[in-house]
Amino acid sequence: MFNKIGIHAVMVLNQDEALDFYVGKLGFEVADDVDMGFMRWLTIALPSDPGRQILLEVPGPPSLTEDVAAQVRDLLTKGALGMAATLNTDDCRRTYKELSAKGVEFTEEPTEQPYGIDCALRDPFGNHIRITQLATGPVEVTDADIARWAGTDK
Repeated sequence: MFNKIGIHAVMVLNQDEALDFYVGKLGFEVADDVDMGFMRWLTIALPSDPGRQILLEVPGPPSLTEDVAAQVRDLLTKGALGMAATLNTDDCRRTYKELSAKGVEFTEEPTEQPYGIDCALRDPFGNHIRITQLATGPVEVTDADIARWAGTDK
């Protein structure tokens, strides 16, 4: 289904729920699951790219103070942390259908873009994830594309 992780950084509120989603629905595999006492080190990877991993991290110590972690959790649930990952696929429409059948809820259906075809979803915590089938060859971005992305094409 996917063939590479473009960007990886994912905060989650519950690591077991994250495993259900990322492994159970998106097809990742657990790379490491280590109880370090003060935190759980939980990483996942695509079967096709085991060398690149995503840490499913719960906001909190040791990397964040409890006050900052509370702010991050609030921003996360509002979807305000920006894009967490771009996952590449050879067939965006097929991937969309397969994931929809598994109950994944999308925020955007597959759409033709100058750079290829992509769609969007949010994980159970609010992280934005894009699935992209990259175009081959050079791409051209038009003024109409820019207006559509900026929301000024109305």
